[in-house]
Amino acid sequence: MAGWIPMIIIGLIALWAVFAYNRLIGFRNQMKNAWSQIDVQLKRRYDLIPNLVNTVKGYAQHERATLENVTKARQQAVDASGVADQAKAENFLSQTLRSLFAVVENYPDLKANRNFLELQEQLTSTENRVSFARQFYNDTTLKLNNQIEKAPSNVIARMFSFHQGEFFELEETTQREAPKVKF
Repeated sequence: MAGWIPMIIIGLIALWAVFAYNRLIGFRNQMKNAWSQIDVQLKRRYDLIPNLVNTVKGYAQHERATLENVTKARQQAVDASGVADQAKAENFLSQTLRSLFAVVENYPDLKANRNFLELQEQLTSTENRVSFARQFYNDTTLKLNNQIEKAPSNVIARMFSFHQGEFFELEETTQREAPKVKF
């Protein structure tokens, strides 16, 4: 009977190791899925931006620098790879889009244009989706990182070379500020 106890202990340890490994795999795959959801929304955003720029072009011929900056920022975001580069590119793109919408304020006819309003609404909707996808990605990354750091699953994480995920963070300067209301 005493010979079974070590085998039972070894069996329980092996069972725990399999459970911990599978849990780490699940979190890593959730993180990859969350990143792909961000990628889908960003691609939608990138597809909308040229249409928005072209609509504004017709009204704001002398705002060329702003339009070129938005186009340049969009291309940098499309070409970015990795979480940190993508976050940096997205921050720059958000800044240039704010500049574009500031230009639009000077053109009342453009602000009333149905095509522009639809594009603006789609872009706003996409921005919300990106925000939710970013939040889901960061939540999933947190779960994976916690499992990689917590004992005893950190032993399995080291054995199988699991690496912590990077968070998709906005820079302080590009975080949204509350709108200022003037009466």
